Amino acid sequence: MNLNELRDNEGARPSRKRVGRGIGSGKGKTGGRGVKGQKSRSGVAIKGYEGGQMPIYRRLPKRGFNNIFAKDFNIVSLGRIQAAIDAGKLDAKKTIDAATLAEAGVIRRVRDGVRILADGELKAKVKFEVAGASKSAVEKIEKAGGSITVLAAKSASE
Repeated sequence: MNLNELRDNEGARPSRKRVGRGIGSGKGKTGGRGVKGQKSRSGVAIKGYEGGQMPIYRRLPKRGFNNIFAKDFNIVSLGRIQAAIDAGKLDAKKTIDAATLAEAGVIRRVRDGVRILADGELKAKVKFEVAGASKSAVEKIEKAGGSITVLAAKSASE
């Protein structure tokens, strides 16, 4: 098979309807829009309109807000790190930080840093440099003989 022989499956991309092209097409005259009324005309915008009743988006109370200063951390469990070490993707002798985790494929991209949670077991003696960790994760790391350094969070100006 060559590139010039590639084709979509039959019917995967149906040809578009040619509307308003005569009575014989089956979509002539009104073009499938029915007869008269607001929706038969152009420029219709009636998405949230409920016929004069107070729309639901105005009946319901507003709640919460979006904190623009919130940090977006990658959350990684200790079990996931141990699995990567066992698979040979991470070197337990080197310092583990966001860049090494991304390189090993444990996280996809480095956001505002990595936060470690205590799910799973850690057997290896590992040195961490991360943006944050839960108390129980710190305990487990130190119990396994490792150490953890919590980095100062990046400010919005950086």
